[in-house]
Amino acid sequence: MIATSMKSTWCPGCYNFQILAAFKRFIEGEIANGKKREDFAIVTGIGCHAKIFDYVNLNGLNSLHGRVLPTCLGLKIGNPNLTVFGFSGDGDAYAEGMEHLIHTARYNSNLTYVVHNNQVFALTVGQPTPTTEIGFKDKTTPEGVKIHPLNPIRLMLAAGATFVARVYADVKQIEYVLKEAMKHNGFSFVEVIQPCLIFHNDAGYKEKIYSLEEKGHDKNNFDAAWKKAGEFDYNVVEKIPTGIFYQTKKDVFEDQFEQLKELKKKGIGWKDINR
Repeated sequence: MIATSMKSTWCPGCYNFQILAAFKRFIEGEIANGKKREDFAIVTGIGCHAKIFDYVNLNGLNSLHGRVLPTCLGLKIGNPNLTVFGFSGDGDAYAEGMEHLIHTARYNSNLTYVVHNNQVFALTVGQPTPTTEIGFKDKTTPEGVKIHPLNPIRLMLAAGATFVARVYADVKQIEYVLKEAMKHNGFSFVEVIQPCLIFHNDAGYKEKIYSLEEKGHDKNNFDAAWKKAGEFDYNVVEKIPTGIFYQTKKDVFEDQFEQLKELKKKGIGWKDINR
């Protein structure tokens, strides 16, 4: 069983349940096809997203706020044969963790990073994050947000990420993109649009999403990806493209070091080396 016995403390109806269900289905499918539970590891940060760590029976670390990616990189260096998944919220990823996000994209380590984006710091009751839209009000910002949100998809494209995707909190779509991300050799960035029912409801998001795959988008075309990424700027919501924006090949971080290449060949980690 990939599920644990921990009782969930997410709010009833939270879209995090969709992400959890998709991830469990994905892992269970991989195990059914011959993978071992020990082949996988997860890292989470601080926030509502991080509770996924309690509900999935995998090895890993519940890390510090904004420090998911360096922890993932440490796991890959310790054992480059691990399939590593990092989970963050938008505050965790785009505020405290921004410097790590940019440099992990640049390094192109072979891991997958899933960002639960509800456009607020939900665990600390709804303060704005770097992707909160102009005009959003809460107790800390009574006059409304006045700074334009950043666009993480374009940020990742500019930083050199080799797999860039966005999905809505839909089980089938998340599972599909996770499978594609795991097959990709390099850094995979997957953002999940998952409105917070309490502090940032969807405002009709679900009705405005469409599939890039169904529209015949060329995921190998950087310019096309950049253009599609501009259709939703996290502020004005007219249409939201979802799916794989961009995928390309580039040297992988772990393959730049002979020591790590040797570990990959032997299928072991540092702990297995005779000293």
